[in-house]
Amino acid sequence: MILAITGGTGFVGGTLIRHALEAGHHVRALTRRPQPDRAGVTWVDGTLSDPVDLTAGADAVVHVAGVVNVPTREAFAAGNIDGTRAILAASTHVGRFVHVSSLAAREPQLSNYGWSKAEAEKLVEGSPLPWTIVRPPGIYGPGDLDQLDLYKLARHRLALLPPRGRVSLIAVDDLARLLLTLATHEAPRAIYEADDGTAGWTHADYARAIGDAVGRRVLPIHLPRAALALAARADRLLRGHEARLTADRVGYLCHPDWTIDPAKRPPAALWTPSIPTPQGLADTARWYRAHALL
Repeated sequence: MILAITGGTGFVGGTLIRHALEAGHHVRALTRRPQPDRAGVTWVDGTLSDPVDLTAGADAVVHVAGVVNVPTREAFAAGNIDGTRAILAASTHVGRFVHVSSLAAREPQLSNYGWSKAEAEKLVEGSPLPWTIVRPPGIYGPGDLDQLDLYKLARHRLALLPPRGRVSLIAVDDLARLLLTLATHEAPRAIYEADDGTAGWTHADYARAIGDAVGRRVLPIHLPRAALALAARADRLLRGHEARLTADRVGYLCHPDWTIDPAKRPPAALWTPSIPTPQGLADTARWYRAHALL
């Protein structure tokens, strides 16, 4: 098949491309910057504002691209809502449309990010295309830089955490397998929430698991919302647009339950997770070390 993929230069999209190529598919991937030649991949110069060239000749579209760290509600709307509208308009001929959303869409009042992902979901649900929406929880794995700070702190035996709560997790390779399966097989119009197959993790247990992955016993410290807000301002001052903790993220980090709804798990006949989280976290730590990041 020919798969059109947005977000192919990012963490999830890049992993999806690798899985697609390994399965023998051809990929058309959107990029804003020149990319090295890669067998099986056609890089399409452009942005989500005009993705017609990306979807030309494609059998299926996987819309991974989105913004998670921008300063204004308008910027979230441009990246996540307008971008989704444009890729839907350019995909009227495809046989499958897979949209990567977020658990944050369940609670749109908590953050601009969650609001924009919820609005994007409405666009997909209103489309005549044969669509499937996937809401991943926390995504981790080799190649991820978003959670690197957690591993660095764990090496110092610390874990600075949001107020007490629970989260679901999924390894990026498991998520990529699910997206590829949905893009290449018939599936119902549905919203799926996929995870590692457990009942979820407390923030403290997740921190301890990261500690195990780096060979340290960590002390979990839960910070109040006010302290996280101060930390977000400090991170913005120090790292600017590269800040990992933003004011918008504080809104949903403090929500007590980011576990998936088990009733929305993909059917086992379609997909099941294969990477236990402790193993996946250890693999991630090894990748960080191999790239001199940890």
